[in-house]
Amino acid sequence: MQSINLPSILTPDLGLLFWMLLAFLVVFFLMVKFGFPIITKMVEERKQFIDESLQKAHEANERLAGIQQEGERLLSEARARQAEILSQAKATGDSIVREARERAQAEGAKLLQEAKSQIEAEKQNALRDIRQTVAELSVAIAEKVVRQKLSGDKQQQQLIERMLDEVR
Repeated sequence: MQSINLPSILTPDLGLLFWMLLAFLVVFFLMVKFGFPIITKMVEERKQFIDESLQKAHEANERLAGIQQEGERLLSEARARQAEILSQAKATGDSIVREARERAQAEGAKLLQEAKSQIEAEKQNALRDIRQTVAELSVAIAEKVVRQKLSGDKQQQQLIERMLDEVR
């Protein structure tokens, strides 16, 4: 029988095995010392950014719900006030009833209109705040993405040329 000579990589000797293990341990130590903390820090920063964004969105939703409740309360107060004025008007004579009813309806409509306009203004303010927050977050995210994607001069040049082609 003839013995088969296997390549030395498949049957390494002790010296090669020692140097391979030593190289692996050095690379592993460098990754543990320098690589993993940076990666962990970046992941934690990203998580914190997402958590803050979610918290801001939640707060915006809560403010919007509060504005809606305030609007409903104002509407119910306006209706209650209108009903009170109408009940007082019924107690008086026909001529006073007619006059009081007209005043009550006019005041109720005014209060209702004021409440609606106040609700709309509050709603617009809340929506503007939400849009501004979303725009700021979008710009920050886009800035980070573009900064990462355009790290080389060649990539920057390609983006500029593509944008110029789109404008034409």
